[in-house]
Amino acid sequence: MSSVADAPAVPEGRKDSSGDRRKQPEKRTGPVTFYRQVVAELRKVVYPSREQLVTYFFVVMAFVLVMIAIVSLLDLGLGKLAFEIFTGADDI
Repeated sequence: MSSVADAPAVPEGRKDSSGDRRKQPEKRTGPVTFYRQVVAELRKVVYPSREQLVTYFFVVMAFVLVMIAIVSLLDLGLGKLAFEIFTGADDI
């Protein structure tokens, strides 16, 4: 009995009309074709306008600053808590 784990992740070839599997040769893309495909894909990219870019910049900066504040406060609080637990000091 075969299980899912025994099955190959990728089929090894296409079935022909008789049901046999034939190994398909790998086709590699040449460097010129690859370059043309990259250029074609880059033409599809929609770049943000200057206004969108400035807006996104400030949104990201605000988020980063908020995260810095949260992590800093957690670090300070947990550091003081650990210092209190392990030293029993009253003058923190």
